[in-house]
Amino acid sequence: MIPQARPYCDQFNTICEAPTIPQLLLLYFSLGLISIGAGGIRSSFMAIGVDQLDERNNSHGFFNWCYVTLMFSSLIAVTLIVYIQDNMGWKMGFGVPVMLMFLSAVAFFLPSSFYIKLKPKASLLTGLAQVIVASFRNRHIALPSHAANEVYYIREGSMLQVPSEKLRFLNKACMIKNPQEDLTSKGTASNPWSLCTIDQVEDLKALIRVMPLCSAGIMLSVTVNQGSLMVIQAGTMDRHVTSNFEIPAASFSLFMMISVVVWIAFYDQIALPLASKIKGQPVRLGLKQRMGIGLLCSCASMVASAFVECTRRKIAIEEGFSDEPQAVVHMSALWVLPFYVLAGLSEAFNAIALIEFCYSNLPKTMSTIAANVNELGGFTGNLVASLITSMVDNVTKKGGESWVSSNMNKGHYDYYYCLLAGLSMLNFVYFLVCCKAHGPCHGDNENEAENSGIGDHESIDDC
Repeated sequence: MIPQARPYCDQFNTICEAPTIPQLLLLYFSLGLISIGAGGIRSSFMAIGVDQLDERNNSHGFFNWCYVTLMFSSLIAVTLIVYIQDNMGWKMGFGVPVMLMFLSAVAFFLPSSFYIKLKPKASLLTGLAQVIVASFRNRHIALPSHAANEVYYIREGSMLQVPSEKLRFLNKACMIKNPQEDLTSKGTASNPWSLCTIDQVEDLKALIRVMPLCSAGIMLSVTVNQGSLMVIQAGTMDRHVTSNFEIPAASFSLFMMISVVVWIAFYDQIALPLASKIKGQPVRLGLKQRMGIGLLCSCASMVASAFVECTRRKIAIEEGFSDEPQAVVHMSALWVLPFYVLAGLSEAFNAIALIEFCYSNLPKTMSTIAANVNELGGFTGNLVASLITSMVDNVTKKGGESWVSSNMNKGHYDYYYCLLAGLSMLNFVYFLVCCKAHGPCHGDNENEAENSGIGDHESIDDC
């Protein structure tokens, strides 16, 4: 809308001036605001949503439909908003999201007085850091052979009286060495970086226990992030559905979103009720089972991509397009659908189960961390995907054409996809090892279910 905010372009000669530093700064500042806003919303909306529920264990359906909402909004973004941008210009294309975000803010703040808002009592990250520092400072202290209430620092009103025996070396952080020096006259720690509460120690232990299983989701993000390559692949294939209608290459990501929405709706509204009716009691898949199925689906998506690319490349070479990477081969682009469908299923199975897993295995005070595990995995997956691509490019181009050459007809993206499939299978084995080391999930066995108040669900998780 402001001509001075963008470089001058001659619309007839398509010659554009280079952007000035103020113009770039304005652009980067805008992208920075988007990042800050997205970070604030994505890191909190699930946590505040679960806080509105009476019981944390009722969050299963919430996470499913929360993910459906996200996918549905993404569908609108890549269809309606893109259509407006293409047909009505960028002013209207950016203006509509501005109005939608304004309406979202109004809809959020108007009923805010009815929200359940839990106020944090202390910085969680600071508390975790204090445990690490305190346990290191007290590393020379010998732990007692058996737990004794009088040697540990207990927070007032805490339900925990002694720390757990797992990761026992961290218990040194909450061990009182000298009550006269370690505690104030009010009974609080004189130096929180040398003495922590049992609750702080158990919070860190819980986070350490879930991280190995969470890290298995990084490889899934790597495979899902190959969608950009699928866009290039689809662009070289026949995208006509009818003689007059052609699917844009970038719009094939719609099928991944649709598969997520369709599967969640089917699983939540048809599969589970039907299985429960047959079984005679409520039934659900276990968290680790769903996470594992998601990892296998991501592996299968890479196998399907390798098969399609091998076939597409062979046809391109036979048709004489070796030096024409933009040429369209006589092969339907619908062959890339298995990747998008399987990638959507991997997201639907793994991502939601991962968030539920973290919520059920982390204390309520760590809800925001639980909600952000999937986002963190996606962020790390992007970095790992870039690293793998760079390594493959540097290694394979020494023998001639790189596997990930800019010319897909000369490269070997099918080999690259096979490599990712192999890494995904190794990651699945790593996931199984982590499952064994972690032990049963919260509520995965009948006794725990009774203790946690969710005994009305039968889990099919045998991990």
